Amino acid sequence: MGTIGMNSFLLPPRLLVGALLLLCVDLHARDLRVGVDSEVPSIHHAIKIAQPGDTIHLEPGMVYRDYAGFYEKKGEAGKPITLDGHGATLEGSDPLDPLAWEEVSPGHFTCAELMPTLNGAILARWFFLFDGRMQRMGRVSKGKSAPLKNPEDLAPGEWTFVQTSPPAKDHGVPIEGVFHLRLAPGKTLAEAKISVPVRSAGVQFGGDNAHLVIRNLTATHPYNDGFNIHGDCRDVVFENIHAIECGDDGISAHESAQYRVDGFVSIGNSTGICDTGRAQTSYANVFIADCVGFDLYFLDEGRYSLRNVLVLSSAQNPFVVTGRASGECRLTMENVHLRRLVDPRLGQIAARAVVAAKRCTFEGLDFKIAGSVTWGNALVSGRPSEPGATGADLEALRKLVPPSYQAHQP
Repeated sequence: MGTIGMNSFLLPPRLLVGALLLLCVDLHARDLRVGVDSEVPSIHHAIKIAQPGDTIHLEPGMVYRDYAGFYEKKGEAGKPITLDGHGATLEGSDPLDPLAWEEVSPGHFTCAELMPTLNGAILARWFFLFDGRMQRMGRVSKGKSAPLKNPEDLAPGEWTFVQTSPPAKDHGVPIEGVFHLRLAPGKTLAEAKISVPVRSAGVQFGGDNAHLVIRNLTATHPYNDGFNIHGDCRDVVFENIHAIECGDDGISAHESAQYRVDGFVSIGNSTGICDTGRAQTSYANVFIADCVGFDLYFLDEGRYSLRNVLVLSSAQNPFVVTGRASGECRLTMENVHLRRLVDPRLGQIAARAVVAAKRCTFEGLDFKIAGSVTWGNALVSGRPSEPGATGADLEALRKLVPPSYQAHQP
């Protein structure tokens, strides 16, 4: 303040007023800290009280058994509300309560009231964590799922569900039933260190949201998506985010959401990226690996783009773009390398899908094309799109691999 006053004679009046206004903005922007001994008790409370220009800070490296819900939350142009995780993790699971379970025979445990509300959609995404290891039982919400086992067929470290309510055609209808767990005889639930996914997402949007930044944050073990973006949003930016072992998508845009992602790691999810509706999304600097159902899934009438993306593919469906009768789905790609680590598969570019790809490489992946595709400097299962095509810059894309995943680097 003193420096501005001392040098004010050097500034024209219009610039001086602008400098003072900027200073006022800075003075009113707040840092809201959420931690063990912080002034803000929860992430929910911090988001609720945050105003344009404020930054919500999480403790570096801390694990929060919480989620970040943005519902009708808006910053202002040039003054976004920022959630900076500083490397924190939003954990979607909680330790199992052994007192809620009954041991009906040696190593066989049951619970009929595990979730306040359960339906077919949640059950399709369900898993347990056995001593930190995710056990899906071969089930996935998008793609081919293994049938639920009979309780008597469970091996140690496995689970199943027996529905007692009538079958429901709609997956959103509540259902009732009993969960079953099998441990080695003589082992207790406490010794097994089992966790249950109790939160639906790590970061979730609903309604109209605008002028938001979410950065430096990991979402893991929700029963649905790591980053679940519903409703209408504008001027939303995600930077350096991670989605690890989520029940469904790493990140998913719905309805008319518009956002930009710069720096995304998606490992061990049902789907790496799944965008739908009339969403408009752009992704840059992305690493995807160990998905189960889909790696890349773009639907409906959206406008999507991928730039600088490395996919190590083992999903049932590596690549699907599909439109609607009412409108086209458009995807642009630049410097994308998708490498199948298991059996070769066909990517699907369905009717009313328009794909434009340049500097892309697809290993072990050919395409079934019913829509429109434009290739430029691309390699598809070793076939160049034109003489001299070189495909993606793999050496540059290798830098996207997280250090914890370096052993799997191609």
